Amino acid sequence: MDWYTILVGVLALLALAMHGGLWVQMKTSGAVSSRAGKLAGRAWWGVIVLTTLVTAATFKVQPQVKESFTTLPVGFVFPLLAVSGIAGVVFELRRRNERKAFFASCAYLTGMLTSVVFGIYPMVLPARNTAYSLTVRTAKAGDYGLKIGLVWWIVGMILAAGYSTYVYRSFAGKVVVDKDSRGYGD
Repeated sequence: MDWYTILVGVLALLALAMHGGLWVQMKTSGAVSSRAGKLAGRAWWGVIVLTTLVTAATFKVQPQVKESFTTLPVGFVFPLLAVSGIAGVVFELRRRNERKAFFASCAYLTGMLTSVVFGIYPMVLPARNTAYSLTVRTAKAGDYGLKIGLVWWIVGMILAAGYSTYVYRSFAGKVVVDKDSRGYGD
């Protein structure tokens, strides 16, 4: 572990805390929703600061990222998605639009992850010594394994989509906490 890894880990923790808080705020009502919104609003500040620090550190630590964005400027669409997403979170929180704030957080996370993938491609897992980096070519399975994997991936995605649809419809709407309810174990 080094300072960069810890910095990225703390950013991931805050970003997911913000995202989870927005989800809970959107899916609940009353005091729980209010506390979740406050958590997301506080985490937002840390996400802004750490996104800036991690971005600056990434360009310094991993020169491949700067080269990728310089070579193919179309890749700037991904960081723009992240910036607009994080700006949308605070904008929608102030407007009290829970759903749009959550989807803005989705845009931020998508923008950040796709920025990383675009920036380090063709590497999958960069190493300090590039000779030891894991690349798309060195990480891929054999042709037969890829064909079998594709078939099972399609089957798995159909099952996952069906299950997700079922769960989403089963738990649609907000959870309303009953004032008479004391909790578990009564």
